[in-house]
Amino acid sequence: MALKKTLTIAGSDTSAGAGMQADLKTFQELNTYGIVALTSIVTMDEKTWSHDVSPIPFDVFEKQLETAISIGPDAVKTGMLGTQEIIKRAGEAFVESGADYFVVDPVMVCKGENEVLNPGNTDAMVEHLLPKATVVTPNLFEAGQLANLGTLKSIDDMKKAAKIIHQQGAKHVIIKGGKALDQDKSYDLYFDGKQFYQLTTDMFQQSYNHGAGCTFAAATTAYLANGKSPKDAVIAAKAFVASAIKNGWKMNDFVGPVDHGAFNRVEHIDVEVTEV
Repeated sequence: MALKKTLTIAGSDTSAGAGMQADLKTFQELNTYGIVALTSIVTMDEKTWSHDVSPIPFDVFEKQLETAISIGPDAVKTGMLGTQEIIKRAGEAFVESGADYFVVDPVMVCKGENEVLNPGNTDAMVEHLLPKATVVTPNLFEAGQLANLGTLKSIDDMKKAAKIIHQQGAKHVIIKGGKALDQDKSYDLYFDGKQFYQLTTDMFQQSYNHGAGCTFAAATTAYLANGKSPKDAVIAAKAFVASAIKNGWKMNDFVGPVDHGAFNRVEHIDVEVTEV
């Protein structure tokens, strides 16, 4: 049987822990055929690990989309998009592709960077991506920006943000709480427009977690392409990324990536699902 095809519209992380590299590794681990339309190339200073983002010329980006769409993806995800023009085009490309699923990972900052890449991008995501999204996968910071609520500090804050993001058009919302809410557990909140579900795992080491967000969104995309419901896809994605984080490793003095193969090679992590 032919593999389902999963397209990522994202940036390249030269260290290969996040970005389209994380997406392709995850797609491969979850038995889909990964395709890429590259938006930018992120490099790091070897002495400080500060990030430099080099955009791909728009005409080259457009040619990539033409190629990718011609292949016929079953599911599409977004990562680092960079500009309002690219955000708008990514939403259009999903529609043109005829794909069944659209996963929006609303990347706003690079790992280790504190400022939003382009503040106008948030409004563009709300306008051009969320109304088309099958699932949107913000972390606490990104959810606060999309919902215009500022910093989210509790499950109640996450519920308020999820409602707003759903009203903005996203059919399913999963807000990643991670380590910010509790020292012993990792909490994510899933909202399908009617019911909230808290997804919980044990908290694992946080030193080597580079690429966790990209990996979660890519796993959600692959599980959707292979037939899981949105709810089951995000639960399975949390289990996949929990294994990856638990088995993360040190790359250098600045960063350690998750292990994208840990779910299949090392161990599965149980996810507790409760209505809240």
